[in-house]
Amino acid sequence: MTTAIYSHPECKRHEMGQWHPECPARLQAIEDQIIASRINGFLEYREAPEVDVAAIRRVHTENAVACVRENAASLEGIGSGYYPIDADTMLNAHSWKAALRAAGAAVAATDAVIAGELDNAFCSIRPPGHHARPSEPMGFCLFGNVAIAAKHALDVHGLQRVAIVDFDVHHGNGTEEAFLDDTRVMMVSFFQHPFYPYSELQASGHMVNVPVPAYTKGDEVRRIVTEQWLPALHAHRPEMIFISAGFDAHREDDIGQMGLVEADYAWITQQIMNVAKEHAQGRIVSCLEGGYNLSALGRSVVAHVKALAEID
Repeated sequence: MTTAIYSHPECKRHEMGQWHPECPARLQAIEDQIIASRINGFLEYREAPEVDVAAIRRVHTENAVACVRENAASLEGIGSGYYPIDADTMLNAHSWKAALRAAGAAVAATDAVIAGELDNAFCSIRPPGHHARPSEPMGFCLFGNVAIAAKHALDVHGLQRVAIVDFDVHHGNGTEEAFLDDTRVMMVSFFQHPFYPYSELQASGHMVNVPVPAYTKGDEVRRIVTEQWLPALHAHRPEMIFISAGFDAHREDDIGQMGLVEADYAWITQQIMNVAKEHAQGRIVSCLEGGYNLSALGRSVVAHVKALAEID
């Protein structure tokens, strides 16, 4: 297997205040744990390019693009300070560049996997993306990195069917909204409910988004994957799979109240790998979403990446 890690230093320059859990230290924790686990020698490291803004516009309105670009630019002359989009989502002077690199990682990884240069890739990026609505940023997220990559695969590379797997503790409302009327995209997820973003749950044949109560543990999640996700994914026969890889459903992560552990993330990844091998030539691009306990985040990403790279 050839598994790549995409990232860029710009992704650490976006920050929303010392109090904020979505912080640059998240990427450092991932880097440190990959080195400590001694799997870095099995991985290819690639620098994330800036995305072409046209790729963002396939998912987001011009107003959503301008909100990030112009308000971040207004802070450049100051060099400090924040522009509040909502109570939990801020821009600093580096946020636009970080967002371009985050989406750029997802798109570049998609290109490389479709070209056969890589079997799969993990994008260690921030800001995250799955809450970003087509019309506005929200919930720590500026642009929908996974949604942008999926649209790129469909509209630029001509794929007919893709799947998005989201295992964050929060519902990927932005991703769902982006593809609610696009049956080329099968989305499967579980998420704690009721919980942020308090979405109105949609009934749709190509959206298998399963709410679970607080304190749900790995055995119940595995049952959902086996009984609901996998039949839907096999029926859809995706030509590529995208993962919104949130690790805040871990039992040590205080932002949510679920009970997953590293072995659960490895198992879920293995199930996705099996679907990808059967229908998608093994093609997977995974992008970091949540995960705010730094130790649990680093360990969970290692478990996920080891599964992607088939490292024992």
